[in-house]
Amino acid sequence: MSATPQPLSGLRVVEFTHMVMGPTCGMVLADLGAEVIKVEPLDGDRTRRLMGAGSGFFPMFNRNKKSIGIDLHSEAGAGVARRLAASADVVAENFKPGTMAKYGLDYAALSALNPRLIYVAHKGFLPGPYEHRTALDEVVQMMGGLAYMTGRPGDPLRAGTSVNDIMGGLFGAIGALGALIQRGISGRGMEVQSALYENNVFLMGQHMLQYAMTGQHPAPMPARDNPWAVYDVFTVKDGEQIFLAAVSDAQWLTFCDVLGFPDLKADPTLATNNQRVAQRPQLLKTLRERLAHRSAAELSTLMEDAGLPFAPIRRPEDLLDDPHLLATGALADVQLPDGPRAGDTVKTTLFPITLEGQRLGVRLQPPRLGEHSAALLESLGYSPQDIDALREQRAIS
Repeated sequence: MSATPQPLSGLRVVEFTHMVMGPTCGMVLADLGAEVIKVEPLDGDRTRRLMGAGSGFFPMFNRNKKSIGIDLHSEAGAGVARRLAASADVVAENFKPGTMAKYGLDYAALSALNPRLIYVAHKGFLPGPYEHRTALDEVVQMMGGLAYMTGRPGDPLRAGTSVNDIMGGLFGAIGALGALIQRGISGRGMEVQSALYENNVFLMGQHMLQYAMTGQHPAPMPARDNPWAVYDVFTVKDGEQIFLAAVSDAQWLTFCDVLGFPDLKADPTLATNNQRVAQRPQLLKTLRERLAHRSAAELSTLMEDAGLPFAPIRRPEDLLDDPHLLATGALADVQLPDGPRAGDTVKTTLFPITLEGQRLGVRLQPPRLGEHSAALLESLGYSPQDIDALREQRAIS
C-alpha cells in the first residue's frame, strides 16, 4: 500500500491554543501532514488535567503535534515564542482579544516581520458589539438558537458534544487552507478569523430561512411539524430503542411488507405521505404497539435487508466495537500522555475523510508537556547552553 498522502508536508504551524477550538484547527492541519507545534504554558494545557466530560479533550485534539513549554509572561519566554512564530507558515491562537498583542504575537506584529504569514484567530465572536464577551460553546448555543432547537419546548438543551468549538476549529482550518492557496498566487499571507457565535448562527441559517419563507416560528426539533409520518424512535423488546423511518411512498409500502402490516399497506387513508402525516399520532401509536415485542436486532436486519433507514440507539462507548469503523480503519491507537492512565493505549477517532482511499492516521502520539522543546529550540539556532539558561530562568520547560 502506498504511503498516506500528506498534502501539507513541509508546512510549519505554531499554535498558541487551549481547550478545543484552536486545538481542533491544529489537529486538522497536523492530520493533513503539517508540522504543528503546540506552545503550552509551563504547567501545560489545562485540558491535560480536566476530569469528567473534559477528560478526552487533550488526547483527542492534540495528536500529530509537537509540544514546547514556554512562559509567555517572562520576556525571555516571549522572545522564544516570537522567534518560533517567525519560523511558521501559519500561527493559530484562541485567546481573548488583545492577549496576543501583549506579547508581540498578534497578526500586526508578526506579519510586519513575515508578510507571508497566515494567522488564524479563533474567538468567541467576530469583531463587533459582542466581541468583549466571554464565550463558551454552551453560551453561544443558548444565545444562538441551537439549544432552543435541540430541547423540548421551554427546556433549552445543549447539544451532546462540543459542536461549536469543533466546528470553529474546522472553519479556522478551512480559512487557513484558502489563505495558503491565495498565498501561492499573491505571495502574501492574511489573517483568518473564526468564531463560536457565528458558527452557531451558520447552523441556524436553515431555520432562519424557514421563518423568513413561512412566517412561522420554527418549533424545537422534538416538537417540530414532521414532514414524514414514520420518522421516530421506537422502544421495543427488553427496553431497547431503535430509530425507524419511511420517507417516501415507496418506502412506506416496503416498510409494511417487511414488517408484516398488510392492513396498513392497503389502507387508502395512508396511501400518501401527507395523508400519513395527517394521521401521524394514531399511526405511531399503532406502530409502537405492534413493534413492542420485537427485538432491535430483528428490526435492524429487516430494515437493512430492505434498504430502509434505521439506527439502533447507541452510546459513545458502543462505537469502539462498531464493525464498520473497525473494518474501515476509522479508529486508531493513541497513547495517553497524562493522567492516571498515562502510557495506556486507547482508541481515538480519525479525521473523517480519505485521501487516495486512505485515512489520515496518527504519526505522532499526543505529546507530553515540553516533549520537543529542546529539539525545536536547537532547530531555531539555540545552543545547548542557551537552552539550559532558558530552563534555569523558567522561561521554557
